[in-house]
Amino acid sequence: MVVLLLLCAGGAGWPQSAPPALGVQEQGPQAAPPPTPSAPPAREDNPGLINEMGKLFDKLPSILPPIKSPSEAMNDLSRLAKPSSMVSGRIACPVSSNGAPDCKQAADQLCQSKGYKEGKSLNADSAEKCSAKVLIPGRQRKPDDCRTDTFVTSALCQN
Repeated sequence: MVVLLLLCAGGAGWPQSAPPALGVQEQGPQAAPPPTPSAPPAREDNPGLINEMGKLFDKLPSILPPIKSPSEAMNDLSRLAKPSSMVSGRIACPVSSNGAPDCKQAADQLCQSKGYKEGKSLNADSAEKCSAKVLIPGRQRKPDDCRTDTFVTSALCQN
């Protein structure tokens, strides 16, 4: 029964030719040659993920900017870089109109004290400065007894 099922389920198979006979063969009508495979059908547009990714890769060169050589990249960087130096010191940041410390002004002052034109703050330090009233025994500390001062301690200076 299993063999019968296998034979029925096999469906159409490949035609088999007769085994070659040794000796004289009888010339009979020639069988038609097997059909040659035709050209593959035109590719249908498949909206799947792989197809969409292929379209993206086809468009990629027009989307990305051209790649620069290492020497061109270095030339661009050297044009952007300005001569600068790092200096150290301690300049208090003045309080701006909104109450926040203005460390840009302090960085400029630090750089100008070293002979440069302007600067940018690299490091800052804060310290709490209190009046002598906080040292009085038994006195309650009030909000205006102490303030926090901010200092620029190093800056990147440019001419």
